[in-house]
Amino acid sequence: MKKYIQKIREKYSVFLILILLIASFSFGYLIKKSPVTEKAVEHEVHSSEAHKGHSSMEHARHITLSDTAQKLASIQVAPVERKFVAAEIRMFGKIDYDETKLAYITARVPGRLDRLYVDYTGINVKKGDPLIYLYSPELITAQEELIQALKRVSTKNKNSEFVQKDSFSMLEAAREKLRLWGLTESQIKQIEKKNKPSDHIAIYAPISGTVIHKNAVEGMYVNTGTQIYTIADLNQVWVKLEAYESDITWIRYGQKVEILTEAYPGERFEGRISFIDPTLNAKTRTVTLRVNVENIDGRLKPGMFVKGIVYSRLSAGGKVVEPDLAGKWICTMHSEIIKDRPGKCDICEMPLVQTYAAAEPKDAPIVIPATVPLITGKRAVVYVRIPDNNTMFEGREVVLGPRAGNYYIVLKGLHEGESVVVNGNFKIDSAMQIEAKPSMMNPEGGGMGAVHKH
Repeated sequence: MKKYIQKIREKYSVFLILILLIASFSFGYLIKKSPVTEKAVEHEVHSSEAHKGHSSMEHARHITLSDTAQKLASIQVAPVERKFVAAEIRMFGKIDYDETKLAYITARVPGRLDRLYVDYTGINVKKGDPLIYLYSPELITAQEELIQALKRVSTKNKNSEFVQKDSFSMLEAAREKLRLWGLTESQIKQIEKKNKPSDHIAIYAPISGTVIHKNAVEGMYVNTGTQIYTIADLNQVWVKLEAYESDITWIRYGQKVEILTEAYPGERFEGRISFIDPTLNAKTRTVTLRVNVENIDGRLKPGMFVKGIVYSRLSAGGKVVEPDLAGKWICTMHSEIIKDRPGKCDICEMPLVQTYAAAEPKDAPIVIPATVPLITGKRAVVYVRIPDNNTMFEGREVVLGPRAGNYYIVLKGLHEGESVVVNGNFKIDSAMQIEAKPSMMNPEGGGMGAVHKH
């Protein structure tokens, strides 16, 4: 039984091979023997005699297909256009804290934490709210120094101007010491008014935000530099995105980014690119971007996974086209600060720089559909229909720019208005290989497929 099945398989395989060979010879026969083809070849010979400046290689890149052959190969053409095309760059990443809006509450003097006003993480505090109630012998000593310096200044000594000047210096030094230890101006004035040191001092929140870390408990002794709290202002967050290496050409500082989250489907948040990592991650082949996003309502939580989308357009000169930023001035540290004229940043006071963006230009780039070029890695080949001859096609190498959605920007090799093959180009290339002409995989032509002509 097994031998019988094996014989059937062998016969079936031979039958399939015969069918494929017949189909290949039939397609080649239609290409070579049609009347339209013969006339086209005659026309090509006369053209070559009339234009002696054309090289033989240029004519070797031509192929003639009859109308019937074009229908069998499903050949479709489209015109080469000049127009602006948008690239939709999709990225992935997650939300993180804005590092510029973090505050660490540390012990500036040794002491004992007799009370913690904020005793668990997640509490929202406002700037100036009390956080801890600290007992510190060193603070008591510093307060005594302040009181003694104040007494020396208040003592009238008309005979010694030097002593008075020295007393004022000591008083200011005592005040500055308490400021550096975290006491506010009102606390210092209260000590001077009471003329008596306080055994406990309250430490207040330097910014408004959410307590995201708590590293101490009541009754704990702390040394100088011990971290007690971490406070984060979540009214603005960072979105860190990963952009693929091939998409870097479309990305610029200050561009708008749409942020999508799984937590709020269908809702889009918006921010601007505030940082582009100058180095590439060698493992993931991506570049990290940072986007500043407002989060007044607090719905964006650090740690959330998100997707980012950038819509970019390039001019013929390679500049990103974004009319909203054209001619504007932007801060290199804070991308949200954009002005119409030179000046300084409202946040960091750094000088503003002119933006990268170009206004809407007149010179749109030459583009072709993404299905047109046959790309081998080193070369890109397109097939162009010869003007005034619907049956003749020419293989041509082109230089491609970046891909924008369903289009490629063409840097060299094509002109506006030419007709290029958008469907069936692989079949034309196969016919070129059969006739041993230059093709996608064989740029020089020649080989076993050479056709003998009488």
